[in-house]
Amino acid sequence: MKSLCAFLLVLSLGLSVSPATAQSRAADSLRNLLRTHPQADTLHVRWLFALIIELAANDAPQACLLSRQALAMAQKISDSTGIVRSYLWLSILHRRQSNYDSARYYIRFAQQLAVRRHDRRREAQSYLELSLIDQMQGNLASAQKWALQGLKLAENIQNLPLQTQLSTTLGGVYSELGDYKNATRTLRIALHNGQKMGDLQVVSATLNSLAKAYQEQKKWPQALRYFRQAAQVSRRMGDVQNETVNEIGQAEVYSQQGDQTQALQHGSYARTLVRQNHDAFNLPSVELLLANSFLLTQRPDSAIALAQHALQLSQKTRTNGNISKASDILAQAYAAVGKFQDAYRYERLFVAYQDTLAGAETQRKTSDMRNSYELDKQRTQIALLDKTRQLQTQTAARQRAQLLWLLTGLGGLVALAGLLWRNVYIKQRANRHLNEKNEQIALQRDDLTRTLAELKTTQAQLIQREKMASLGELTAGIAHEIQNPLNFVNNFSEVSVELVDEFMDGPWQQLPEAEKLYATELLDALTQNLQKITHHGRRADNIVKGMLQHSHGAPGQSEPTDFNALVAEHLSLAYQSFRAKNKTFTATLNCDFNAQVAQVTVVPQDIGRVLLNLYTNAFYALRQRQQRGEAGYTPELSVSTKRLANQIQISVRDNGSGMSPEVQQKVFQPFFTTKPPGEGTGLGLSLSYDIITKGHNGTLTVSSEEGKGTEILICLPA
Repeated sequence: MKSLCAFLLVLSLGLSVSPATAQSRAADSLRNLLRTHPQADTLHVRWLFALIIELAANDAPQACLLSRQALAMAQKISDSTGIVRSYLWLSILHRRQSNYDSARYYIRFAQQLAVRRHDRRREAQSYLELSLIDQMQGNLASAQKWALQGLKLAENIQNLPLQTQLSTTLGGVYSELGDYKNATRTLRIALHNGQKMGDLQVVSATLNSLAKAYQEQKKWPQALRYFRQAAQVSRRMGDVQNETVNEIGQAEVYSQQGDQTQALQHGSYARTLVRQNHDAFNLPSVELLLANSFLLTQRPDSAIALAQHALQLSQKTRTNGNISKASDILAQAYAAVGKFQDAYRYERLFVAYQDTLAGAETQRKTSDMRNSYELDKQRTQIALLDKTRQLQTQTAARQRAQLLWLLTGLGGLVALAGLLWRNVYIKQRANRHLNEKNEQIALQRDDLTRTLAELKTTQAQLIQREKMASLGELTAGIAHEIQNPLNFVNNFSEVSVELVDEFMDGPWQQLPEAEKLYATELLDALTQNLQKITHHGRRADNIVKGMLQHSHGAPGQSEPTDFNALVAEHLSLAYQSFRAKNKTFTATLNCDFNAQVAQVTVVPQDIGRVLLNLYTNAFYALRQRQQRGEAGYTPELSVSTKRLANQIQISVRDNGSGMSPEVQQKVFQPFFTTKPPGEGTGLGLSLSYDIITKGHNGTLTVSSEEGKGTEILICLPA
């Protein structure tokens, strides 16, 4: 009985509790779904159950509260399936918190509803839960009864996961009763099924039970091996409670072998896990383990303190196995310090419990139930065999009658068969030739269809390339033609400004005072016009240069580059540059660079241009939303890198003004911009798209929601 609670904790998530991998993210996503869908319907109830499953392993009180919410909503909308599931989960979660009376109360409701609805799967689950509750409290005869009832029902409905969980539970009961042969056989079958289904919870529970069975038989190497395997599976699932259980098991084995140093080492590690995770369930077991080690190392005072506290906790939860073990330790410890009256009192408590557990009546009940179960199975198999024999007899009679008729007509049919055989053979040969021809025709047709599709695709690509090449040549020609006169405009406007300055320094000084004022006004107006000409001439010059880069950008030299450093360097450069133009602007920069993204072969200058463009656009969107004056808004830009199997991903995500679906469809078109005149050319994203897709054989995608933000995702070949 001393190992029962440890085994049951391993199986305590047996009813569909998922591993803890990425649990917090999944829980947060489910909470968001529940907030966005507050309606009382079956969908909301299902999401509640999904969140309960995510929280059950690490936050049982919160999962219990959600189970009550699910029950109330299921009752409100008359969702009978949801009501049964709510009662099941309330029982499981109360059992996990050692509140066995409440657990039994809820599972009775679940069982009654499942029987009324003829829901045999959840009826079997209720038997499993009843068996676990009785095992927790040391009622092995009752626990075996429920497990056998549930197992028979699970076999009838051919539900392998339930059969496996019930077999694991039953194997633990056999082990506690000393029936190691049946325990080992049952648990090995359950382990095979658990591994076959990929159910790590069942695998962990069964390994723990096998370890306990070998521990009871004093087969220490096998026990340690299975405890270590169970602990590894628990760590893989992120299940700290069950890892603690298996550390306790290893410590017990070492203690029983007399190696108290190893026992205290594993026990101390288990106590650390219990304290870190506030694990009230495993606390009594850890304290009893350490108390036993202190007792064996001649430190009875420490043993008494720990055992007394463990006894108080176990009596509150009525965990009989721990009560028995605590009584045994206290009896020995008080005897060691000479307090024989206290030792006698605890010894009587220990003996009374052991007599109850190992009494003839308990053994008789469990043996009768096991024999009854095996007898029922044999009777069912005998009945099936009788039915099979009857069917075989009837079939044989029919076959004899048919054979008689066949023999009667066989003489006449032999001659006819000889004539028909030749025709059938000829037809079959013709059909074979025809099928071969049809297959050849089908293959040729498929080849022609595939070739035609490839030709159409190639033709479309060639047409598109020709169009883009022609457009590029036309754009380049226009840009070159505009560049020369534009240079004259820019140069002469700058020279004219200098001439005005010279005039102001020379001839203007010689003008009469009456004419100076008028001349000054004219010169100021002329200077302003020249400045506007210079400003817009530079804008036109930037547009022309962008057109030339878009049309005839020469590819740079690819080289191995520290990618994370490149991304971080241009982020800092873009932020400082934007703040230099917008003094009041600030933003929170979040960086998540994957260390596996190291040297990547790219054209660093081109990738740098792309990053600067994306960062600048993101800062612009953040400033636009900030200027609206939304309460509580904080501009944020998140940049991350990630290495996948065959590619590198860069994500640039902001919580700025976002884009409408119409704008998203046009963002990669040349000369398209949403910025006011003078603030953008509309060539940045178009040029970036060409650099990523054509220059680096990658992809550049945008996803945005108006008013909430935008994410740009770049994927490059690794």
